Amino acid sequence: MRTSIRANGFTKRCDDDHLVRRAAHRGSRDRRLGGRREALNHLLPVLPKTFALPVLVVVHVRQGQPSLLLALFATRCMLAIEEPFDKDEIASGTIYFAPPGYHMLVEAEGGAAPAIALSIDPPVRFSRPSVDVLFESAAHAYRERLLGIVLSGANDDGARGARAILEAGGACWAQNPETAIAEDAVNEVLTLDEMAMRLAQCIDGRQ
Repeated sequence: MRTSIRANGFTKRCDDDHLVRRAAHRGSRDRRLGGRREALNHLLPVLPKTFALPVLVVVHVRQGQPSLLLALFATRCMLAIEEPFDKDEIASGTIYFAPPGYHMLVEAEGGAAPAIALSIDPPVRFSRPSVDVLFESAAHAYRERLLGIVLSGANDDGARGARAILEAGGACWAQNPETAIAEDAVNEVLTLDEMAMRLAQCIDGRQ
């Protein structure tokens, strides 16, 4: 919230500067979101109806803004697309997008089937939902059966979670070249074309 300033001229200059900075930030954020949409559009539509694994996706969308991702990818993907509710059981062959303003976690305690947990805990690395939060919980639940993919982003959200995946025995890829993730935090740094090809190989059982 902006503090009120009595000097009207100064307030006007502050407000103008605030609007300029807000517009610049919004433009930068929109470009990053557009880049992530493009990256996801490169990967998710290659997954066929026979793909038997769940896919969990975190995109940094500001709380209160409507997410257009479900409508966008529902028309392009062969898998089911969902924005989950808390405690939803994770289903095979389904793509889950984290709801704006909520951390999305994987819970699998006491031998129970993995389920989604939603949290309004404070942002992590300035982000809620956070890639780190998802990756760390998924690494605990799936261990060596997990593949994490880090696409280009606005900060280093995902670096700590990527290391957690590797420590649990899973695998992690990062997008090249626009990624803030250090190469030592992932198994491989790949282009989107290489990722799509590798996913197709996984689907075909060749890898």
